[in-house]
Amino acid sequence: MTIAVGDKLPDVKLVKATEAGPEAVQSADYFAGKRVALFSVPGAFTPTCSAKHLPGFVEKAGDLKAKGIDEIACTAVNDPFVMGAWGKSGGSADVTMLADGNGDFADALGLTMDGSAFGLGKRGQRFAMVINDGTVEQLHVEAPGEFKVSSAEYMLEQL
Repeated sequence: MTIAVGDKLPDVKLVKATEAGPEAVQSADYFAGKRVALFSVPGAFTPTCSAKHLPGFVEKAGDLKAKGIDEIACTAVNDPFVMGAWGKSGGSADVTMLADGNGDFADALGLTMDGSAFGLGKRGQRFAMVINDGTVEQLHVEAPGEFKVSSAEYMLEQL
């Protein structure tokens, strides 16, 4: 079953990419007590993700925070070292990179996709959500091959 607006996020382990190295975090703890703009990409360093998705949230970080977002986070079914490297190359301190290396978070959300045709295996779908104290406030899932409703610009329009 796919997560929906009003649902509590599932509690699974994610790995936060930090300057000091990978740091395990439980999603229930990480999203508690704050309003987070979370976006998910099929893979770090992939074309749309690197050219549009991450740069949009980096560019609009100040605008999102001005509209009540406490933190911006990105997740992908990648390991924490890849997420850390991607954050260093194209991100900013305003975007926290959360690795979902085994796809457990994407699975628990019901938002996986099969990228086997492209050599990617099981991945998370492209989506964005606003999470308020662990509860889904907004959820925007892209149609396959699309990049519209998960963008930072679209999220700003919805806030």
